[in-house]
Amino acid sequence: LFLLLLQLCTPRASPQPHRCPDACICTSDLLSCSRRMLQRVPRALPPTTTTLDLSHNALTQLHDYWLAALPHLEALHINHNQIRDLSPGAFHNASFLRHLDMSSNRLQAVKRHYFEALVSLEELLLYNNHIMRVDENAFAKLSDLRKVYLSWNNLTAFPFHAVQGPAIYNLRTLDLSSNNLSSVPVEVLAALPENIGNGLYLHNNPIRCSCPLYLMLQRWNQRGFSSVKDFSEEHTCKVSDNVPRSLIKFLKHSHMFENCTASAEDAHLSHLEAIVDQPILLTCNTSNTSLPHTATTYMWITPHHEPVKYPGNSNRSLEVHRNGSLRIAVAKPWLSGVYVGLAMNSPFNFSRMCELNMTVLYPKAAGETFSTGLTTLLGCIVSLVLVIIYLYLTPCRCLGCCKKPAPLSPPQECSAQSSILSTTPPATDGPNRKASANKHVVFLEPIRETQNGKIRLALGEDFPDPKHPKVLQLKSDSESISSVFSDTPIVS
Repeated sequence: LFLLLLQLCTPRASPQPHRCPDACICTSDLLSCSRRMLQRVPRALPPTTTTLDLSHNALTQLHDYWLAALPHLEALHINHNQIRDLSPGAFHNASFLRHLDMSSNRLQAVKRHYFEALVSLEELLLYNNHIMRVDENAFAKLSDLRKVYLSWNNLTAFPFHAVQGPAIYNLRTLDLSSNNLSSVPVEVLAALPENIGNGLYLHNNPIRCSCPLYLMLQRWNQRGFSSVKDFSEEHTCKVSDNVPRSLIKFLKHSHMFENCTASAEDAHLSHLEAIVDQPILLTCNTSNTSLPHTATTYMWITPHHEPVKYPGNSNRSLEVHRNGSLRIAVAKPWLSGVYVGLAMNSPFNFSRMCELNMTVLYPKAAGETFSTGLTTLLGCIVSLVLVIIYLYLTPCRCLGCCKKPAPLSPPQECSAQSSILSTTPPATDGPNRKASANKHVVFLEPIRETQNGKIRLALGEDFPDPKHPKVLQLKSDSESISSVFSDTPIVS
């Protein structure tokens, strides 16, 4: 009981804040322990660190789960140390790490378990180590990986097919320069996507000279790939395996490979069309009949960067014949694109190339053969007939509008004169308003003269008697004329 009371009365110590390790420099999110001759990683690390610099020390190993105290770490610099190997849990609890620099260490290989926990890794620097081997699945789980630097190592081979699939499609830089690569699979490299080929650095390697290698690098140079264009003089090849120093700059001295240069007609891009669901045979002049087929190797590269050699691919949808032609069993729209044909003959130092741009189309319907001009003319005629029908043959919907108009009344005498002198319509009733059936009124002139403000009417010769009672005489006094031409309205 006394001990319990003592524990309750004893004040508890507050948790100590994370202190900066001795001989290190700490900021808000940066921890630098560079050039401190450290032989092991400091234990107390601030959890707010996003960039950790342990470069230029004497570290020989990294213990498991040592990054668990740094949940926000994004960049780690461990270059210029003496690390030879990595344990399986060395990089656990570092899922947010994007940049890792382990250059200038003593790594002997790149094993599968080294970096598989770094699922967010984008840039990996491993140059200037002693790496002789890279596991083919070393980068299989790094889907965000964009740059890998492996130059200045002791590589004699590299699993290029491991970077061919969609697992690391984001890869843009693969630096393999300044190694001991004696040979490279040209058919695999030529099938790599352009984004990888543009950043695939192979210069300063003793690769065996061959025509396929020369043609591939020449093609990359013509396309402006930085990996070849920026290091054209550094690309060397070895003429003889028995002579270690028989290296030549084969891109600079291209006259040594005149027999490998593709002809102008080989470089021409031919176009052809195919009908969907129909077989098609692709041939080009790579199959030279003057060369024995037994010594010539033919290969095609599909638009999806898939190399196809004799006898064909696994499911036989693409077959390569012995004469070098490529047969596509069933043409599909997704098979459209540029097909590259290669003919390689090592004993004769001969290599040729051609490109075919194939487009897969759907068959035209039977109605599509009808003339377009005739169709347009027929449409115009039909439109014209419909307009005529609308104007003249439309049924009348208004009964009052469809009644025949009443016959026009006989022309009224002196209508022209009255229309001039009066703004009101002339009266039609009255005995003196009707002319004789056999007499006609002729208006030689509308108004001949006026006398004392009265209008005289000129009568034709058909009226011998001007005093005939049936002859209408129009008289108008000055008041009536003035009323017509006045501005004031007439009130009756």
